[in-house]
Amino acid sequence: MTDPSKTRAPRHPTVDDRYKWTALTNTTAAVFMSALDGSIVLIALPTIFRGIHLDPLAPGNIAYLLWMIMGYRLVQAVLVVTVGRLGDMYGRVRIYNSGFAVFTFASVLLSFDPFDGDHGAMWLIGWRVLQAVGGSMLTANSAAILTDAFPEEQRGFALGINQVAALGGMFIGLVAGGLLSAWDWRAVFWVNVPIGVFFTVWAYRTLRETAKHDGGRIDWWGNITFAVGLSATLIAITFGLQPYGGHTMGWTNPLVDVLIAGGLLLLAAFVVIENRTSAPMIQLSLFRQRAFTFGNLAGLAISIGRGGMQFVLIIWLQGIWLPLHGYDYGDTPLWAGIFMLPLTAGFLAAGPVSGYLSDRLGSRGLATGGAALFGATFLGLMCLPIDFSYWIFAVLIALNGIASGMFASPNSSSIMGSVPARLRGVASGMRATFQNSGTAVSIGVFFSLMIAGLARSLPHTLTAGLQQQGVPAHLAAQVGGLPPVSSLFAAQLGVNPIQHLLQPSGVLTHLTAAQQHTLTGSEFFPSLISGPFHSGLVIVFAFGATLAFLAAIASLLRGAGTGPTAKAPGPRKAATGDTLARPDR
Repeated sequence: MTDPSKTRAPRHPTVDDRYKWTALTNTTAAVFMSALDGSIVLIALPTIFRGIHLDPLAPGNIAYLLWMIMGYRLVQAVLVVTVGRLGDMYGRVRIYNSGFAVFTFASVLLSFDPFDGDHGAMWLIGWRVLQAVGGSMLTANSAAILTDAFPEEQRGFALGINQVAALGGMFIGLVAGGLLSAWDWRAVFWVNVPIGVFFTVWAYRTLRETAKHDGGRIDWWGNITFAVGLSATLIAITFGLQPYGGHTMGWTNPLVDVLIAGGLLLLAAFVVIENRTSAPMIQLSLFRQRAFTFGNLAGLAISIGRGGMQFVLIIWLQGIWLPLHGYDYGDTPLWAGIFMLPLTAGFLAAGPVSGYLSDRLGSRGLATGGAALFGATFLGLMCLPIDFSYWIFAVLIALNGIASGMFASPNSSSIMGSVPARLRGVASGMRATFQNSGTAVSIGVFFSLMIAGLARSLPHTLTAGLQQQGVPAHLAAQVGGLPPVSSLFAAQLGVNPIQHLLQPSGVLTHLTAAQQHTLTGSEFFPSLISGPFHSGLVIVFAFGATLAFLAAIASLLRGAGTGPTAKAPGPRKAATGDTLARPDR
């Protein structure tokens, strides 16, 4: 009698059922934490500024706010390719585990900021940079670890869960930031410490290398030109958002021009170096694969749209809609997080399902449909009035979350399945670079468009509104001349700039009680800014819709071909080989 075990189909040599779920659980926690920290600060900024006693309207303090938001994203965008390549060379699990330890260590230090004011802000910015280094080591290698651990027929599901965790952390960070900051501003950093300690220990004890690492040498010139070039470009965008020389933004600042020109030249030099070196930092040949190229382009466009949209929605809720509906500025972070829940719920519902379906139906249709729906929600948001009905808003952001979930998992599966096994670390880093760069650039792009929209009408609206309440013309003009970026940040941080700027002059004491009540109330400034803000919203949402529809076109163009090393249909090699995944359909 034949032994059934001997006739059973051979198992994938690198697949261990128990280990693959361990890898999925640990990497999912890692990317969730890393992404959560990229957004949790965004909504908790009002409480953080109050906690470290930093005046958001004082000269120069806008820079602290920008760097708290942008610094984390900038570091992750710059480092993920490098640490992904290091994972290919020296072991993905080794780099990943070290990243968990670094991330947790930085979280501990962030939660014990001993300073106030400028020094307190610098402490937070500095340790968030180190935290981003650890986060880069986690995100760059997590997808590669999963691709090694799971068989081809389950890879879309595993990468989908991982990608849902990454983007889910970004969405949940918006809610968690509001809830935790209502308790204590340090709690937004405390939350990482026990989770980080547990998963760091667990990662060192359970994860193992399941793919060969090729050793080799580091492409120093490639790493330097890429890191410095991309850093210079993103730093220029940050400086470009700050007022300069009487202008509403800093795009006329010679330093910005030098940084952008220098950054682009270094990135051009990086491409030349990578084409000539024997051990390149990235494999430019991967861009010959349509699924890889168009998948990354689509991911970049969606990341720019998603990151900018979140920032604009937070300002809309915290600075205008909630105060107009009677919410105190001190409570707006909490309620903004709660009212953003449909966005998070939509994404968490669609993400795992789309990852599961992509294994059976292919990636192209799901990703393309998700990108198109994403663009449609921008058009819907563009048509809303400033003082909208919440339920219409909730439906639109829920659909936006569903669209993000439809796109994210299939797109990641398509990109990672199109590359040889030995290059999965660097491919994962390149994918993460497109995503993180898009998020970092999005704030600069959307903010610039919003400020340009505000600058046309905000000064006149503020000046006229103040004069109607009895404020002398010269003081009204002074407040009306406040840079639009200051008005936006004041709205987000829950500061009434009218009261803040008029009180030192003593003019309030010369006004009637009714006028004083109006000027210092929570509704006057939001009412004044709502008209100009809507003009900016139309511009940024139209741009977001354009990006989303371009992403849909790019996703459609990813094609149905196989990878560059697949010459004919046939059985897939082991995960340590170079044959690429099945074609997208």
